[in-house]
Amino acid sequence: MRILHTSDWHIGRSFHGHATLDALRSVLDALVQQVREHRVDLVIVAGDVFDSATPAAGAYTLLSETLRGLADAGATVVVTSGNHDSAARLGFQSGLLRDGVHVITEPATVGTPVTVTDEHGPVHVYGIPYLEPVLLRTVWPGVRTQADVLTHAMDLVRADVARRGGRSIAVAHCFAAGVEPTPHLERDIQQGGLDIVPLSAFEGVDYMALGHIHGRQQLSPRVRYAGAPLHYSFDEGHKPRGSWLIELDADGLAADGAAVEWLPLPVPRALVTLTATLDELLADERFAGHAGDWVRAEYTDPLPQRDPMRRLLARFPHCAEVRHAPVAARTADARTYAQRVRTARNEAELVDAFLAHVRDGEGASAREAELVGELLDERTRVEATA
Repeated sequence: MRILHTSDWHIGRSFHGHATLDALRSVLDALVQQVREHRVDLVIVAGDVFDSATPAAGAYTLLSETLRGLADAGATVVVTSGNHDSAARLGFQSGLLRDGVHVITEPATVGTPVTVTDEHGPVHVYGIPYLEPVLLRTVWPGVRTQADVLTHAMDLVRADVARRGGRSIAVAHCFAAGVEPTPHLERDIQQGGLDIVPLSAFEGVDYMALGHIHGRQQLSPRVRYAGAPLHYSFDEGHKPRGSWLIELDADGLAADGAAVEWLPLPVPRALVTLTATLDELLADERFAGHAGDWVRAEYTDPLPQRDPMRRLLARFPHCAEVRHAPVAARTADARTYAQRVRTARNEAELVDAFLAHVRDGEGASAREAELVGELLDERTRVEATA
């Protein structure tokens, strides 16, 4: 049986204020085509289908189109809710879908599989929706953390696998021990900080499909994150986009994971970070090839420049972020700020000491020193005539 593992579509998410719906549509169309080309039997979407608990109408349309496309390609689809999704809204969507598309949002269904059959017999798919510990304490006594609820959920899965026998897959949305999150992107899955689930919690199934981390990661041959199909941050621009293709034989998944293949997805617009002075960014030919990319510009001029975003957009129409990142000036003066103030011989040197302090060692330029001198001279003339 061939299984495609994807996650974290985040339908409706913006990128630095820009809509991503059309770009995501093109990527999900490519994913549907992969399912068709590779004759995939089962597609798993491991949470965070929507980016918001209140998605716009266009997000519902894209989800319906994609799920319909996957079903038309011949695959059974299992979707679970993530920490971004509203389980109620995603669950409502399930009632409008055709046979073969399963949307799992209720904790009460944990341990009850969706069963798909091939020539070797059944494969039991256990969808675990995002579980909020505070809402489950009266149902599952003793749970306090994500580790608690995921361990309890997997205990239910393992017990059912022992009764049914056959091959098994589980799906969850969480931070697992050993992952490398993208800074400032994957929001805390529990208020107050990360709540890590140990790898041991996922034992007992042939394959564990995880969601929440936006970059692909392999925690073991049987435990993997597929990541998001679209880039949502410059910090993840270097991470490939795609999904895992898993093939189960009659005995399940080989221990070494050799039957797992990465299927890359297209990147609609590349993400780049360009670093140079503002004049170089605006004119240097080495940046000419990035006019069609999403650009984060870091200009290294010692001082902030006037209206840099407007000027950069003239060359890079998709410039999404501008940062002032001055290069620390090198100075042979090892004195502290206090020492420079104490040894200043006049007010001009006091100003120069202050500028060197706030600019990491770079004092007044020749033009600035000239202006400071003129202002001090003017003050002296005014005081003399007062």
